[in-house]
Amino acid sequence: MICDDAATSLADVRERIAHTAHTASRGSADVTLIAISKMHDAEAIRPLIAAGQRDFGENRVQEAAEKWPALQAETPGIRLHLVGQLQSNKADDAVALFDCIHSVDRASLIVALTRAMAAQGKRPDCFVQVNIGNETQKGGCALADLPHLLATTRDAGLPVIGLMCVPPADIEAAPFFALLQKLARDHALPALSMGMSGDYETAVMLGATHVRVGSALFGVRGS
Repeated sequence: MICDDAATSLADVRERIAHTAHTASRGSADVTLIAISKMHDAEAIRPLIAAGQRDFGENRVQEAAEKWPALQAETPGIRLHLVGQLQSNKADDAVALFDCIHSVDRASLIVALTRAMAAQGKRPDCFVQVNIGNETQKGGCALADLPHLLATTRDAGLPVIGLMCVPPADIEAAPFFALLQKLARDHALPALSMGMSGDYETAVMLGATHVRVGSALFGVRGS
Protein backbone atom coordinates (compact mmCIF):
# COMPACT_ATOMS: atom_id res chain seq x y z
CA MET A 1 0.00 0.00 0.00
CA ILE A 2 2.82 2.38 0.89
CA CYS A 3 4.53 1.58 -2.42
CA ASP A 4 1.27 2.21 -4.26
CA ASP A 5 0.85 5.55 -2.47
CA ALA A 6 4.41 6.57 -3.30
CA ALA A 7 3.99 5.64 -6.95
CA THR A 8 0.69 7.54 -7.15
CA SER A 9 2.14 10.67 -5.52
CA LEU A 10 5.20 10.59 -7.73
CA ALA A 11 3.12 10.12 -10.88
CA ASP A 12 0.86 13.01 -9.89
CA VAL A 13 3.73 15.43 -9.29
CA ARG A 14 5.45 14.39 -12.52
CA GLU A 15 2.21 14.83 -14.45
CA ARG A 16 1.73 18.32 -13.02
CA ILE A 17 5.29 19.25 -13.91
CA ALA A 18 4.85 17.92 -17.44
CA HIS A 19 1.55 19.75 -17.93
CA THR A 20 2.94 23.04 -16.62
CA ALA A 21 6.11 22.71 -18.67
CA HIS A 22 4.04 22.10 -21.80
CA THR A 23 1.92 25.19 -21.04
CA ALA A 24 5.13 27.20 -20.73
CA SER A 25 6.43 25.78 -24.04
CA ARG A 26 9.08 23.80 -22.20
CA GLY A 27 9.86 20.09 -22.06
CA SER A 28 9.29 18.13 -18.86
CA ALA A 29 12.82 16.76 -19.25
CA ASP A 30 14.05 20.32 -18.63
CA VAL A 31 12.85 20.09 -15.00
CA THR A 32 14.58 17.94 -12.39
CA LEU A 33 12.27 16.80 -9.59
CA ILE A 34 14.14 16.62 -6.27
CA ALA A 35 12.32 14.62 -3.58
CA ILE A 36 13.09 16.31 -0.27
CA SER A 37 13.73 13.41 2.07
CA LYS A 38 14.94 15.30 5.14
CA MET A 39 13.64 13.78 8.39
CA HIS A 40 12.38 10.71 6.53
CA ASP A 41 14.00 7.36 7.21
CA ALA A 42 15.09 4.75 4.72
CA GLU A 43 11.81 2.85 4.94
CA ALA A 44 9.90 5.97 3.86
CA ILE A 45 12.35 6.66 1.05
CA ARG A 46 12.58 3.18 -0.50
CA PRO A 47 9.05 3.22 -1.99
CA LEU A 48 9.88 6.37 -3.97
CA ILE A 49 13.11 4.79 -5.19
CA ALA A 50 11.12 1.72 -6.21
CA ALA A 51 8.74 3.99 -8.12
CA GLY A 52 11.64 5.38 -10.13
CA GLN A 53 12.68 8.56 -8.31
CA ARG A 54 16.43 9.15 -8.43
CA ASP A 55 17.07 12.75 -7.24
CA PHE A 56 16.75 13.37 -3.50
CA GLY A 57 17.42 16.40 -1.31
CA GLU A 58 18.66 16.68 2.25
CA ASN A 59 19.10 19.65 4.58
CA ARG A 60 21.87 18.33 6.81
CA VAL A 61 25.16 16.66 5.98
CA GLN A 62 25.10 14.43 9.06
CA GLU A 63 21.60 13.10 8.40
CA ALA A 64 22.49 12.33 4.79
CA ALA A 65 25.67 10.53 5.85
CA GLU A 66 23.70 8.30 8.21
CA LYS A 67 21.12 7.01 5.75
CA TRP A 68 22.16 7.47 2.13
CA PRO A 69 25.31 5.36 1.62
CA ALA A 70 23.30 2.16 2.25
CA LEU A 71 20.44 3.32 0.02
CA GLN A 72 22.83 4.24 -2.77
CA ALA A 73 24.52 0.84 -2.47
CA GLU A 74 21.11 -0.79 -2.97
CA THR A 75 20.20 1.35 -5.99
CA PRO A 76 22.94 2.82 -8.21
CA GLY A 77 22.25 6.09 -9.99
CA ILE A 78 20.76 8.09 -7.12
CA ARG A 79 21.78 11.76 -7.11
CA LEU A 80 21.89 13.63 -3.79
CA HIS A 81 21.26 17.36 -3.47
CA LEU A 82 22.18 19.43 -0.42
CA VAL A 83 19.45 22.05 -0.13
CA GLY A 84 20.07 23.28 3.44
CA GLN A 85 22.62 25.69 4.82
CA LEU A 86 26.19 24.42 4.80
CA GLN A 87 28.82 25.23 7.40
CA SER A 88 32.27 25.74 5.95
CA ASN A 89 33.72 23.06 8.26
CA LYS A 90 31.37 20.52 6.66
CA ALA A 91 32.53 21.27 3.11
CA ASP A 92 34.70 18.14 2.85
CA ASP A 93 31.84 15.87 3.89
CA ALA A 94 29.39 17.69 1.60
CA VAL A 95 31.60 17.30 -1.45
CA ALA A 96 32.08 13.61 -0.69
CA LEU A 97 28.35 12.92 -0.22
CA PHE A 98 26.47 15.18 -2.61
CA ASP A 99 26.19 15.50 -6.36
CA CYS A 100 24.80 19.03 -6.17
CA ILE A 101 25.01 21.79 -3.53
CA HIS A 102 22.22 24.37 -3.67
CA SER A 103 23.26 26.70 -0.83
CA VAL A 104 26.49 28.49 -1.71
CA ASP A 105 26.06 31.93 -0.15
CA ARG A 106 29.34 33.40 1.11
CA ALA A 107 33.02 33.76 0.27
CA SER A 108 34.30 31.56 3.12
CA LEU A 109 32.16 28.66 1.88
CA ILE A 110 33.43 29.15 -1.67
CA VAL A 111 37.00 28.80 -0.38
CA ALA A 112 36.16 25.69 1.65
CA LEU A 113 34.30 24.00 -1.21
CA THR A 114 37.01 24.79 -3.74
CA ARG A 115 39.66 23.24 -1.47
CA ALA A 116 37.52 20.17 -0.81
CA MET A 117 36.84 19.63 -4.52
CA ALA A 118 40.53 19.94 -5.37
CA ALA A 119 41.50 17.47 -2.62
CA GLN A 120 38.88 14.90 -3.61
CA GLY A 121 38.93 15.29 -7.37
CA LYS A 122 35.15 15.62 -7.34
CA ARG A 123 33.18 18.65 -8.52
CA PRO A 124 29.50 18.69 -7.52
CA ASP A 125 27.33 21.20 -9.38
CA CYS A 126 26.62 24.29 -7.29
CA PHE A 127 23.91 26.92 -7.01
CA VAL A 128 24.36 30.32 -5.40
CA GLN A 129 21.54 30.85 -2.93
CA VAL A 130 19.97 34.32 -3.08
CA ASN A 131 18.09 35.80 -0.11
CA ILE A 132 15.37 36.83 -2.53
CA GLY A 133 13.04 38.28 0.11
CA ASN A 134 15.74 40.02 2.16
CA GLU A 135 14.77 37.99 5.25
CA THR A 136 17.20 38.17 8.16
CA GLN A 137 16.35 34.64 9.34
CA LYS A 138 17.18 33.00 6.03
CA GLY A 139 20.43 32.08 4.36
CA GLY A 140 21.48 33.32 0.97
CA CYS A 141 23.48 36.24 -0.29
CA ALA A 142 21.92 39.68 -0.43
CA LEU A 143 20.73 40.85 -3.83
CA ALA A 144 23.26 43.67 -3.84
CA ASP A 145 26.10 41.23 -3.12
CA LEU A 146 25.24 38.75 -5.88
CA PRO A 147 27.49 40.16 -8.65
CA HIS A 148 30.53 40.17 -6.35
CA LEU A 149 29.81 36.68 -5.02
CA LEU A 150 29.40 35.27 -8.52
CA ALA A 151 32.69 36.90 -9.52
CA THR A 152 34.28 35.21 -6.51
CA THR A 153 32.96 31.81 -7.61
CA ARG A 154 34.33 32.36 -11.12
CA ASP A 155 37.74 33.39 -9.81
CA ALA A 156 37.82 30.31 -7.58
CA GLY A 157 36.71 28.00 -10.39
CA LEU A 158 33.67 26.76 -8.47
CA PRO A 159 31.25 24.92 -10.81
CA VAL A 160 28.22 27.20 -10.37
CA ILE A 161 25.37 26.31 -12.73
CA GLY A 162 22.60 28.56 -11.42
CA LEU A 163 20.75 30.37 -8.65
CA MET A 164 18.56 29.07 -5.83
CA CYS A 165 15.97 30.79 -3.63
CA VAL A 166 13.37 30.18 -0.93
CA PRO A 167 10.76 32.95 -1.21
CA PRO A 168 9.02 34.37 1.86
CA ALA A 169 6.27 32.18 3.28
CA ASP A 170 2.59 33.12 2.94
CA ILE A 171 3.28 35.57 0.09
CA GLU A 172 2.67 34.97 -3.61
CA ALA A 173 5.88 33.38 -4.84
CA ALA A 174 5.64 34.34 -8.52
CA PRO A 175 7.32 37.78 -8.26
CA PHE A 176 10.26 36.28 -6.40
CA PHE A 177 10.64 33.48 -8.94
CA ALA A 178 10.45 36.01 -11.77
CA LEU A 179 13.19 38.07 -10.12
CA LEU A 180 15.44 35.04 -9.70
CA GLN A 181 14.85 34.15 -13.35
CA LYS A 182 15.90 37.66 -14.39
CA LEU A 183 19.01 37.54 -12.20
CA ALA A 184 20.04 34.18 -13.67
CA ARG A 185 19.49 35.50 -17.19
CA ASP A 186 21.47 38.68 -16.45
CA HIS A 187 24.40 36.59 -15.22
CA ALA A 188 24.17 33.97 -18.00
CA LEU A 189 23.39 31.11 -15.61
CA PRO A 190 21.26 28.31 -17.08
CA ALA A 191 19.78 26.68 -13.98
CA LEU A 192 17.17 27.78 -11.42
CA SER A 193 16.50 25.87 -8.19
CA MET A 194 13.13 27.16 -6.99
CA GLY A 195 9.70 25.89 -6.09
CA MET A 196 8.49 23.56 -3.35
CA SER A 197 5.34 21.49 -2.74
CA GLY A 198 3.02 24.50 -2.59
CA ASP A 199 4.36 26.43 -5.57
CA TYR A 200 6.42 24.17 -7.83
CA GLU A 201 4.00 24.59 -10.74
CA THR A 202 4.42 28.37 -10.57
CA ALA A 203 8.17 27.88 -10.46
CA VAL A 204 8.10 25.68 -13.57
CA MET A 205 6.06 28.32 -15.41
CA LEU A 206 8.79 30.83 -14.55
CA GLY A 207 11.74 28.75 -15.65
CA ALA A 208 12.67 26.45 -12.77
CA THR A 209 15.08 23.70 -13.82
CA HIS A 210 15.08 22.08 -10.36
CA VAL A 211 12.06 21.89 -8.04
CA ARG A 212 12.37 20.74 -4.42
CA VAL A 213 9.25 18.79 -3.42
CA GLY A 214 8.74 17.15 -0.04
CA SER A 215 5.24 16.90 1.42
CA ALA A 216 3.55 16.38 -1.97
CA LEU A 217 5.58 13.17 -2.27
CA PHE A 218 6.02 11.98 1.32
CA GLY A 219 2.86 13.41 2.87
CA VAL A 220 2.68 16.01 5.61
CA ARG A 221 4.95 15.02 8.47
CA GLY A 222 3.02 13.74 11.44
CA SER A 223 -0.15 13.00 9.47
